[in-house]
Amino acid sequence: MAEENKFSYFILGLGIGVAIGVLFAPKSGQETRDYLRAKADEGKDYLKKRGEALYDSAGEIVEKGKSAIARQKDQLVAAVEAGKQAYREAVAPQGKPEEGTPSEG
Repeated sequence: MAEENKFSYFILGLGIGVAIGVLFAPKSGQETRDYLRAKADEGKDYLKKRGEALYDSAGEIVEKGKSAIARQKDQLVAAVEAGKQAYREAVAPQGKPEEGTPSEG
């Protein structure tokens, strides 16, 4: 993520440098405005593509997260059920005397 941040700052710095260079370039006003407009459109397209890519990757991450949560939930439910069953087996009377037979005591 830090690498993407550095790249964004590099692109921003490059854009500012180009803009300053163009402002001091020996071109006519109309040529300079057209050039700046073209570069602004390129920047807008670049940002749009990066935004779409970020949106897609965020969607993938969300789906992976949902899948992981669902797996963990299933495992937890299975563990709870196994615990309940073990408890039932542990507290169930062992060899419970049948009705009608005398018990010792």
